[in-house]
Amino acid sequence: MTDVDLLSYLEESLAPADMARIEQALRADAALAQRLAALAADREAGSHSVGAIWRRHRLSCPSRSRLGSFLLGVLGEQEAWYIRTHVDEVGCRICRANLDDLRNQPVEPAPAVAGRRTRYFQSSVGRLPANRKP
Repeated sequence: MTDVDLLSYLEESLAPADMARIEQALRADAALAQRLAALAADREAGSHSVGAIWRRHRLSCPSRSRLGSFLLGVLGEQEAWYIRTHVDEVGCRICRANLDDLRNQPVEPAPAVAGRRTRYFQSSVGRLPANRKP
């Protein structure tokens, strides 16, 4: 088991099956558990490797708006491939959770939102200059 696997385990960024596999290995192997503890202590002490920064700030994760565009099917072929690979092959739990959340969002705005938008529009009619110059 690599240090990257163990650090990903600490950050809970692995697929559920991989998390369970590492959990079982930690229960069976005291040396592995000590290695994990040392990695956790090093991380807490402020270790700033490029890989640690990359994982901590999820630099490979697409933004939520890009994930929404992916669901709408408006991304280019390469970007859509990247997101599919990131979620399905890499198994990014955070992006998968964001995709699941976006899938469960109502397509149409709630009646309260639509009513509020109408009121905002109506309250601004006549207040904007007709011949506005840039």
